[in-house]
Amino acid sequence: MALEIKQKGKVYDVCIVGSGAGGGMAAKVLSEAGLKVALLEAGPKYDPADPEQATQLKWPWQSPRRGASTTRPFGDFDAAYGGWEIDGEPYTTKNGTSFDWFRSRMVGGRTNHWGRISLRFGPRDFKHKSVDGHGDDWPISYDDVKPYYDRVDKMIGVFGSKEGIFNEPDGYFLPPPKPRLHELMIKQAGDRLNIPVIPARLSILTRSVNKDRAPCFFCSQCNRGCTVYGDFSSSSCLVKPAVKTGHVDLYTGAMVREVLTDDSGKATGVSYVDKTDLQEYEVKARVVVLAASACESARLLLNSKSPRFSNGLANGSGVVGKYLHDSTGASRGGFIPKLMDRKRYNEDGVGGMHVYIPWWLDNKKLDFARGYHVELGGGMHMPMYGFGFGMERLNGKYGGADGKMKDAGGYGAGLKNDYRRFFGATIGFAGRGECIAREDNYCEIDPSVVDKFGIPVLRFNYTWSEHEINQAKHMQDTFEQLIHEMGGIALGEKAGADTMYGLETPGRIIHEVGTTRMGDDPKRSVVNKFNQAHEVKNLFIVDGGPFVSQADKNPTWTILALSLRASEYIVSELKKQNI
Repeated sequence: MALEIKQKGKVYDVCIVGSGAGGGMAAKVLSEAGLKVALLEAGPKYDPADPEQATQLKWPWQSPRRGASTTRPFGDFDAAYGGWEIDGEPYTTKNGTSFDWFRSRMVGGRTNHWGRISLRFGPRDFKHKSVDGHGDDWPISYDDVKPYYDRVDKMIGVFGSKEGIFNEPDGYFLPPPKPRLHELMIKQAGDRLNIPVIPARLSILTRSVNKDRAPCFFCSQCNRGCTVYGDFSSSSCLVKPAVKTGHVDLYTGAMVREVLTDDSGKATGVSYVDKTDLQEYEVKARVVVLAASACESARLLLNSKSPRFSNGLANGSGVVGKYLHDSTGASRGGFIPKLMDRKRYNEDGVGGMHVYIPWWLDNKKLDFARGYHVELGGGMHMPMYGFGFGMERLNGKYGGADGKMKDAGGYGAGLKNDYRRFFGATIGFAGRGECIAREDNYCEIDPSVVDKFGIPVLRFNYTWSEHEINQAKHMQDTFEQLIHEMGGIALGEKAGADTMYGLETPGRIIHEVGTTRMGDDPKRSVVNKFNQAHEVKNLFIVDGGPFVSQADKNPTWTILALSLRASEYIVSELKKQNI
């Protein structure tokens, strides 16, 4: 604790830490209910329509860092302020394991640049232990969450198609965009291999859902932030309308240190370091909502120690930080000769895939317990830094229009002509699968390292099991099957057992969840089925931390649905004077 904490005079109904998907939804719901809300964000304000911040529709050579080898993880124009490494905010690992932790310090958090893949968890995803015996069941079912998924669909907007697949629940969909040429070819190959290829489900507007947001104009740059708010970002779709209610005070540059409690163990607010003056302040509130991301919220709880909570706040179970898990990820590229020598036309579309592959097999017949979906890339998008065609990976030769082989590469006019011929002829497959949550994958407080604000940092311990490794092998086999069925050539060497079949480093997919798990038993979980801490009734957690299991889907739509559910529960409990 700092020697002096400067107190803000105002006492709020609710203090929310973090403005991403969970925090943004909570701010919107609670402020519209008339509650006075303090919304704390560690980074600056962000509005993709602000000319000072907008990067959409800029040419590559307009980068202020032109000529430099970029250190930004997703390109110089990406909307995320942050990355896996942030100056002055380290984290550590132990036991020789690896974990990469992505943080986006800004209003809206990581929702400003994500792929907008907006998938509901299915009935099996909430009850996997009952299906395969691994992990734990959630204390809630799909039927409990379905009404909130429905409302999120209508509130934010998601395109897709009704397919009637049991564990890929349909929703309230806007019309999906038409597939691009390479996607049609993947669909044809999938049909021949009995692999389903269906319209993607992305939270991008193909028609308006309210007067404040215009539909997508197909520039394919959602990761840069949308100037017309045509895609979902918490900053524009949740925080902006919440602030408009007049019931939200937005604190930016507020690096929260800990949750404060009174002698009875009740949360009284939070303390934070103001990044502008490096002084510590306190915000008081009747209810505290953590939405700082799964790992950051766990860090806050573990750093919030007191005589009553010597092991960290709400951690009587000892599982805060444990059961950490991220989506699996493996990828492969392919060269498709049939896509060479194409006439140039606008193939941008939305900022993401128009079709995808949902999980289609029975795990009981496989050597791994959980499934994966496949994300697809390709097309004639605007070249970016590092853009290439893979010619060097085709043994220096490729097929010409006359069927003869010719050398690839060179310089001058010949090289430019080769680039034109190859443009749009490569495709990419990325598997994103479910990891089984295990207690021995965790984050904890490093006993000897603090960040530049003097706050103890996290230390990670994480390994993949045979289930995830075998799943990655299956992904690679599937990618090769599809590429060959399309008449293509898989690029690079196929990943083998020595690299765990190309399985990405844990944390690299940026879907980490599970550190403050939900459950009915306070001895084995942190929050109850309403995201309420068992031991601190006026403390709620609405990011990915409460997830019992991940599913083979992106977590954002479930974070939004559960935050909506928890926020309305907070309103109800406050009215009943139960918290």
